[in-house]
Amino acid sequence: MESSSLGRVRQPPAPRNHIVYTDQKGRKIPYADKITPEPILNNNGGRDTKADSIRNSYNSQFKVGIYGWRKKCLYILVMALMMMMIVNLALTLWVLKVLDFNSEGMGQLRIVPGGLQLLGQTLVLDSLYASSIKSRRGQPISIESSRNFSVTTRDGLGLVQSRLFLGHDRLEMSVGELEVRDARGALLLGARRGALTVGADNVVVASPAGAVFRTAVQTSMVKAPPSKQLMLESPTRSLEVHAAQSVSLESRAGDITASCLTTFRLRSVAGAIRLDASSIYMPKLKSALPLPPSAPHGPHHQNIYQLCACANGKLFLAPSHGVCAAREESLICR
Repeated sequence: MESSSLGRVRQPPAPRNHIVYTDQKGRKIPYADKITPEPILNNNGGRDTKADSIRNSYNSQFKVGIYGWRKKCLYILVMALMMMMIVNLALTLWVLKVLDFNSEGMGQLRIVPGGLQLLGQTLVLDSLYASSIKSRRGQPISIESSRNFSVTTRDGLGLVQSRLFLGHDRLEMSVGELEVRDARGALLLGARRGALTVGADNVVVASPAGAVFRTAVQTSMVKAPPSKQLMLESPTRSLEVHAAQSVSLESRAGDITASCLTTFRLRSVAGAIRLDASSIYMPKLKSALPLPPSAPHGPHHQNIYQLCACANGKLFLAPSHGVCAAREESLICR
């Protein structure tokens, strides 16, 4: 018995690291171990113990929660957030009501298959980029600008290919080739560098002053409207008419008048000049002096003359009986 009791050596308990708390009066209160805290149970059937007093003192010293002015600030912050949320919701509903948002779009803007549909007038404050702009079926489309309107097309590198500018008092087009076609696709007017093509059957100039051409004009026919006169005039220069085969001047219900200031020439290089008319009048031709009175002639020969020509091409009249000559030829033919 003694040997067994001597073999067992009683070891002292391991020291515990206690957390030391103090109460309101500064007295130390041992509570729990840092490593293995042991809960304090009340098994005394409602009787106060030392552990209960320690726990009550600890809970009274260290309160958990928000108290005082911090609690008031938290409530004020929560109320402010609620007011902001209500105002934001009201403004959102007001914007939706004003812009008329619905399941189909917004106001007069409708989302349709393939694009957008605008009803009524649309105001574009900045640039508008679209691949196609069409009007509704059976309705016209109108584009209005307070200052000017321009349409520009660019290539893949961003360089300007063509441009349409509609200003206050002018219309400008910058294109390589301009074509105007009718509903059938026939060319009415074509313009490119160095040439202007008119494909219409008739070109009508309704201006009272007519049309002014700075250079040559090539056409198959120049015709005046019905009951109107046709006039070809060159006020300060010459007027020339050239044709590969023939030139025809025709007036079906009126006269043809050609006048000039200095010299009127009719020239045919390889043919003849033909005057096809029942009467040809050449007024104001000079007349040669008649023959001496001793020459036999009747009264019916006084108003009959023969047409003579000078060496330089001038025409004069000579008495019908006699040679085609004049004694004062130098005076008549000069």
